[in-house]
Amino acid sequence: MFVRTVYATGDPAKIDTAVRALNTEGRDLLEDRPGYRGSGVFVDRDLGKLLAVSWWETEEGRRNSDEVMRERRAGLLEPFAGTVSVHNYEVAVFHPVQQPRAGGGLRVSRLEFDPADTDLLADTFRATVVPRLDPLRGLARASLFVDRERGSGMVCSLFVDRDSLAASRAIQAAARHEGAAKAHVAVVGLEEFEVVHADVHPY
Repeated sequence: MFVRTVYATGDPAKIDTAVRALNTEGRDLLEDRPGYRGSGVFVDRDLGKLLAVSWWETEEGRRNSDEVMRERRAGLLEPFAGTVSVHNYEVAVFHPVQQPRAGGGLRVSRLEFDPADTDLLADTFRATVVPRLDPLRGLARASLFVDRERGSGMVCSLFVDRDSLAASRAIQAAARHEGAAKAHVAVVGLEEFEVVHADVHPY
């Protein structure tokens, strides 16, 4: 599968306007596109950050959908967004455990690596990191997104509630340290978000 992420920052007081637009008109636009497999919206209401993720069966489906969404994106995010960045990734690892829930938590680790080490990263995440995360209370899903050309990626760990997210920090920190060393990656960002919704149907 393939994903597109939209990362927006702006006035925290206006973030719910963007959330409502993405969950109604935005989702309707996505669902009409061939190859659509789901989406998620995640927020940091305190700082004014919003992360939207859409999932696609093929790279072509994702690319074609962006032609429509590019024209509508600014309108959906107004008046909240002051900055918007869009990135495309391949889903290298998708490990579902249970259905995520609204009000749950998402932890994002942003990665940089030598593009030649992309497969090493995927293998390490699958063999080393996932087994460390799997027993964590409340884990809903763990995913690894990669951009093979740019050497960048994201690890996304979803938990069904915020208490489970908080309780996992030390164990995931140890797994992140071990995995980064084995896969020769640099962790360049670490963020946490509230789950507004997170639906994906890979098959």
